[in-house]
Amino acid sequence: MAQLERYSDQMALLGRIFAASMLLLFGYGKITAFSGTTAYMASLGLPAPALVTLLAIIIEVAGGLLLLVGYQTRPVALGLAIYILASAFIGHSQLGDFNQFQHFMKNMAIVGGLLAFTAFGAGAYSVDARAPHLKTA
Repeated sequence: MAQLERYSDQMALLGRIFAASMLLLFGYGKITAFSGTTAYMASLGLPAPALVTLLAIIIEVAGGLLLLVGYQTRPVALGLAIYILASAFIGHSQLGDFNQFQHFMKNMAIVGGLLAFTAFGAGAYSVDARAPHLKTA
């Protein structure tokens, strides 16, 4: 295990890149298919579906960028974990449908990764590490 610990900062960076890329791509997809996403939000019975879509875009793009650079990583990761957990229960609650179950479990795995960033932080290759006075405990 000591061998793996030598690479924890590099693995944290890669983990942030992968998680952020997903958030940024999903946010971009909502921007480019705004009307379709709004219709999907409406089909879920959400109030003000255009506003919900806009909020989802802001959360995914801003959260993805913050996670990517490692700024305020712990609170950002916790907020994103809560957002994705809520999204799983709202958007993938038909667990009897195997496709929806897979999406739900994918979201749970993402929540787990974000909780790991909440627990352990962003690593050395991050704004948090470069500016410790900005880092939250």
